[in-house]
Amino acid sequence: MYSRESLLDLKDFYENQLLNDTVPFWFPRSFDKDFGGFLLMRDVEGSLIDDDKAVWIQARATWLLATLYNTMEKKQEWLDGARLGYEFLMKHCFDADGRMFFHVTREGRPIRKRRYFFSETFAVIAMAAYARASGDTEAARVARVLFGKCIEYAEVPGLLPSKFSDTRPARGIGIPMIMINTAQQLRETIGDDRCDERISGWIKDIEKYFVKEDIRCVMEQVATDGTIIDHIDGRTLNPGHAIEGAWFILHEARRRNNDPHLIALGCKMLDYMWERGWDKEYGGILYFRDVFNKPVQEYWQDMKFWWPHNEAIIATLLAYLITGNEKYASWHKLVNDYAYSHFHDKIHGEWFGYLHRDGKPAQTAKGNLFKGPFHLPRQEWYCAQILNDHLNKAE
Repeated sequence: MYSRESLLDLKDFYENQLLNDTVPFWFPRSFDKDFGGFLLMRDVEGSLIDDDKAVWIQARATWLLATLYNTMEKKQEWLDGARLGYEFLMKHCFDADGRMFFHVTREGRPIRKRRYFFSETFAVIAMAAYARASGDTEAARVARVLFGKCIEYAEVPGLLPSKFSDTRPARGIGIPMIMINTAQQLRETIGDDRCDERISGWIKDIEKYFVKEDIRCVMEQVATDGTIIDHIDGRTLNPGHAIEGAWFILHEARRRNNDPHLIALGCKMLDYMWERGWDKEYGGILYFRDVFNKPVQEYWQDMKFWWPHNEAIIATLLAYLITGNEKYASWHKLVNDYAYSHFHDKIHGEWFGYLHRDGKPAQTAKGNLFKGPFHLPRQEWYCAQILNDHLNKAE
């Protein structure tokens, strides 16, 4: 399916999209020179629709800019932008109890704090990437301390309020997934001796509790013993999320000299959730499915969101490069062609975030409390990186 020439073309495509389409949509216009951080809630052509700031998106943008500086080009604008984000996070985004807010005003006054700790995990990777870019030893120290807090939040029962009640206790795949990727990013930027062992443990948790070979599925939540909770929430699947978890595991397999067990696990997760998530009528990844094909509660269940397609583009390409299996090449072409023909705004750049099932945009915003410069640029950056590595090794 993919010759060496076509892989070269694909690498060039992702690099061009990243550097000449996606990143320029956001920067430098989003740099908040008055209050720090970034103004990221933007409409189709880039106009500002709200000046509030989602803390996790501030951290993600910081990570992106520092990562571009670390791996693509020593561009001063990117380093200066990453510093804007880092300093805003440090000055305004921590509460007195050491936890981070989720949503703040433009000036940094708190609006909302959530029970989960995803702001913290994204702050870890932001601070680690910035520390590598800038040489700031304090940023590196804070990243490692905050990673330790995230480990406690993930592993110490009762430290944070759970979204699951004592009536129906459960465990969700989101925590081991986000912790795997947080540790991977920390390890690959400034290093941390805790990462390898912890990553192995979180992968084992996903395999033990959430991957169901008998029904070819990856669950979003299960009972504490790993059994399926036969209620609406317990049955609801998020194919794009599980596919994201699949590529985190394939990434780890690649780092560990193509570990065969991790390759098999990652590919299994991708296979199961592609089968359940790909819309055979209209194309694209459906947002929610029911494990037993019963009706899903959320009304947006058949919409197409941008980020599952970013994760599927990465997962299918990574699976193909690792295994050489043409199935993954064909899947990659399917999802790549669908995404860039439906989500990509060829006039103003970047991607629309939300499509109806038939592929028509549901609204025009490019940035809000949940969408910003992360999933798309990470996909384009990561795909270009692994293609470049693959092509260089093949020479």
